[in-house]
Amino acid sequence: MSIFDFLDLLGTASFAISGALFAIKKRMDTFGVLIIAFVTAVGGGTLRDILINADSITWMSNINYIYTIFIAVLFAIVFRKKIGYLSKSMFLFDTIGLGIFTIVGTEIGLQNGFHPIICISLGMITATFGGVIRDTLSNEIPLIFQKEIYATTCMLGAVTYLILEKYDVDQNINHIITTIMVIIIRLVAVKFKLKLPTFYNH
Repeated sequence: MSIFDFLDLLGTASFAISGALFAIKKRMDTFGVLIIAFVTAVGGGTLRDILINADSITWMSNINYIYTIFIAVLFAIVFRKKIGYLSKSMFLFDTIGLGIFTIVGTEIGLQNGFHPIICISLGMITATFGGVIRDTLSNEIPLIFQKEIYATTCMLGAVTYLILEKYDVDQNINHIITTIMVIIIRLVAVKFKLKLPTFYNH
């Protein structure tokens, strides 16, 4: 297993745990927890695969994704009280998934020979649209459409990844550096409440 495949599964697990904790917080039943975890984990990747007309949907052609989601959901349910405050844990796992999936989507764009702008878009879609589906199903305004810095973090990470790729930085090192950078930017943005401007008139 390459580091790319490992990161992809790690991102899947992180988003699945985040989605499961979100559903638990919403007091959903077991089926609801599983569904929300599933769409959070693979929703963005599924949309990406459809957009690029991939030969197959990633999670449908590799059963390891399904196993990973089930294990992650079980972990979230069993250890929900030991993980700590749900909101903090959910944010942590969501941030990890955000960093990993940004790079996964960007790399898949490169592998398919797309223009850098399209690669950046694919990175953002892969990382954020699972959360969009999760929030929509839960009757919440998706985080990506609010003023909190979220999608912007993915774009910065994808741009960094492409720059390092252009200068022939080792791919594994590039994956790790850029993923960590996205996570740090997201943590800093939330810590210091950095937000994009809105145009609502009181």
